[in-house]
Amino acid sequence: MAIKGRGTDQNPHNRFAPRVSVIEIDASNPDPAATSPPTHPATAVRVERARSLISYNDSPDVPFDRSINPYRGCEHGCVYCFARPTHAYLDLSPGLDFETQLVAKTNAAEILRAELAKPSYRCAPITLGANTDPYQPIEKQYRITRQILEVLWEHRHPCTIITKSQLICEDLTLLAQMAREKLLKVMLSVTTLDDDLKRKLEPRAASGQARINAMAQLADAGIPVGVLAAPMIPALNDHELENILTAAKQAGAESAGYILLRLPLEVSELFEAWLQEHFPLRAAHVLSLIRQSRDGKTYDSQFHSRMRGNGVFADLLATRFQRSCRALHLNENKTVLNSDRFRVPSAQLGLW
Repeated sequence: MAIKGRGTDQNPHNRFAPRVSVIEIDASNPDPAATSPPTHPATAVRVERARSLISYNDSPDVPFDRSINPYRGCEHGCVYCFARPTHAYLDLSPGLDFETQLVAKTNAAEILRAELAKPSYRCAPITLGANTDPYQPIEKQYRITRQILEVLWEHRHPCTIITKSQLICEDLTLLAQMAREKLLKVMLSVTTLDDDLKRKLEPRAASGQARINAMAQLADAGIPVGVLAAPMIPALNDHELENILTAAKQAGAESAGYILLRLPLEVSELFEAWLQEHFPLRAAHVLSLIRQSRDGKTYDSQFHSRMRGNGVFADLLATRFQRSCRALHLNENKTVLNSDRFRVPSAQLGLW
């Protein structure tokens, strides 16, 4: 049964655990409390003293080779989130734990400064929010993303932010300063403009219109902004693609991208259960189109196809996206960030 304000009520076991505990109900004396999840599970945050911060990748599917995630887990609770399986590395579940058991890297700023000071470091744009949202609700308390941005600004290091939160506008002044020196661009992820679908799909994220409004605020402040229509879910929100791109363009977006729904590892099980809970009459059709776009599976991890899929539906989605971008003049003049102004931090870092 759905939990209000949460993306899932399930907590599939950690795939790395050597043992799995299963509760058996005594039919003669059943105890519902033993098998039912809490009706209003609280969010818990634990502090982590990170040993490293910048993650590197060589994927041909993403336009960056390094990223930073200030938090582990994400309270937005998006049921489709491809980052959910990473919670298994913390000996936690990719299900309800992912959105209720969070980790804050409170020493991120000092570790970042140390990594930027390494003689081997070469400056290139860093992406914030490649895995979990840097402006999820706990950022209001911990301000780790803000601290990271202050370090990047101090050393004139370029970065891209990906978020679905209007909370980013609280850092508008700092972001505008960075943008003036071509050190920043922002991508707002917009999944749907339908509030009812948003509440089910992304329960603690901002509404689609709030994200469009945030986009307008950023653009008005001179910050290069784009829209990421993601994920596109067949027969659920893909019909909104053109409306999302149009609303973003009207708000000041200069660039756009999209991603076809990805369901790696435990996410497939969680999403299928969510479909049966909220859209039981449509579930079989949605899953059929997903499999048609993933070589008969719910997920294909192959480079070059994992973000876009293949087959008739995927090709049609790509054509619609390209046609809309041409009509709206999106992606014609995308901002290129400047790495030439980077200032290497002093050798005396305050870590000693």
